[in-house]
Amino acid sequence: MMFKRFVGFFLAALMCLPALAQFRVEVSGVGLTQVPIAIAAFRGDELAPQKVASIVLADLERSGQFRSVDTVGAVMDEVARPEVSAWRQKGADALVTGSVSRLADGRFDVRMRLWDVVRGQDLGGQSYAVTAGDLRLVAHRVADFVYEKLTGDKGVFSTRIAYVTKVGQVFNLWIADADGENAQSALKSGEPIISPSWAPNGTQIAYVSFESRKPVIFVHDVATGKRRLVANFKGSNSAPAWSPDGKTLAATLSRDGGSQLYVLDANGGEPRRLAQSNSIDTEPTFTSDGRFIYFVSDRGGAPQIYRMPASGGNAERVTFAGTYNISPSVSADGKWLAYISRVSGVFKLHIMDLSSGATSAITDTTSDENPSFSPNSRLIIYATHQGGREALMTTTLDGKIKARLAGQSGDIREPDWGPVQK
Repeated sequence: MMFKRFVGFFLAALMCLPALAQFRVEVSGVGLTQVPIAIAAFRGDELAPQKVASIVLADLERSGQFRSVDTVGAVMDEVARPEVSAWRQKGADALVTGSVSRLADGRFDVRMRLWDVVRGQDLGGQSYAVTAGDLRLVAHRVADFVYEKLTGDKGVFSTRIAYVTKVGQVFNLWIADADGENAQSALKSGEPIISPSWAPNGTQIAYVSFESRKPVIFVHDVATGKRRLVANFKGSNSAPAWSPDGKTLAATLSRDGGSQLYVLDANGGEPRRLAQSNSIDTEPTFTSDGRFIYFVSDRGGAPQIYRMPASGGNAERVTFAGTYNISPSVSADGKWLAYISRVSGVFKLHIMDLSSGATSAITDTTSDENPSFSPNSRLIIYATHQGGREALMTTTLDGKIKARLAGQSGDIREPDWGPVQK
């Protein structure tokens, strides 16, 4: 059974989802154009509690933009100039070298350098002095640096994701690194938690809690754990979505009968209804320029995705292929719409080119849920069934490279990809 935000089309039945705090990343598929890159073992990396070079390589492979070149036996720091001809013979276009050393105060000094071995050019480097607890973050930032230098796009490896688990009758809202590691529990509750939604500044998460025996919306401060109640109106309060400026939330409320779309101040207050409709309207999401809201409605007789001005007004239908389309997510660059479509009784992740309207299914699984774009618009995270249980996956937009973020045991749901933090 699908477990969604779509009030009226899905039961609020919350299945057993054992809590996970660690993931195993498995990358599958082959991309059409991938940069061959060599990540040499960093000097001193073997003495650090986190293997920086290995984390960098896993990040880059998961992006779908890179394939690794054999570096067995190669240990190189950021100072040594590589024999570029030898690396070219290995098939590498780029090489990352570096070092990890322990400082007198107990912190770790991490340094790296990126080389274009085709042109023999030094593309720059980075250095950090961090505690052991920040070594993973540093590795993600190194991967971001390499990714941006070689692709021209911002890396997203140092961003975070949120998701929900359930074990027994206990629900957990987790915040983890973009690779699924380093998960921390933000909230534990004996009542359901659904629909986590990151604020644009990455410091807050809105979510729906059933602790009042009905769905209400909270905003949670990630750093302090403090939260505030922003929507507890008559009936159901669900499906929060942040405006790009972080000042308002769109949400689905049934305060006036039926499930309708409203906007309200992120600090709470009286909501404003966006449209007059006798249908169920839900799952709002803003475009990154703040001009439009995409949402799901059954006004045509079955769930389809529509678009309206963010200020409210007339809506236009967006999806026409298929009779059941839900869970819209719009890429930050405004070019793509990800959504779930029911096809022959199974739920598959689809993507639409918003300029042409062309759509395609990009998964071979049958119970996909809740897609969310990476901040650079190059990847999608979603939940699905694999091996008889729920798992998180990331996929490239063409579906050719997928990474399974799966735990030792149990199920997970409701992923949302956080923003790049300044």
